[in-house]
Amino acid sequence: MFRTILKAKIHGAKVTESNVDYEGSITIDIEMLEAVDIIAHEKVQVVNMNNGARLETYVIPGAKGSGIIGMNGGAALHAKVGDKLLIISYIQIETKDALSYKPKIVFLDDKNSITRKK
Repeated sequence: MFRTILKAKIHGAKVTESNVDYEGSITIDIEMLEAVDIIAHEKVQVVNMNNGARLETYVIPGAKGSGIIGMNGGAALHAKVGDKLLIISYIQIETKDALSYKPKIVFLDDKNSITRKK
């Protein structure tokens, strides 16, 4: 049996830009993506900690070290610059492997710098 469990989480990401006229998705600093093993075009769930909005979209890598968290297209209607987000990726995995699987989690400060890894 397969289960869907947490693969990765970027906790406390602060929205740095919002562009409704973009084709869609979320732009994330590649440094954050590498830290939690999320790749370009991977599906993620985005939870806005300010207003409770939840949405699913895909990832576009942003410049390394830029701290960018950009809400694009329709996603931009669910978060404004300064909002704090949880960005979550899930994995489907066999139950026997899920029991020992350890997700990668990073915590960010107000400048979107990684302060802690779990």
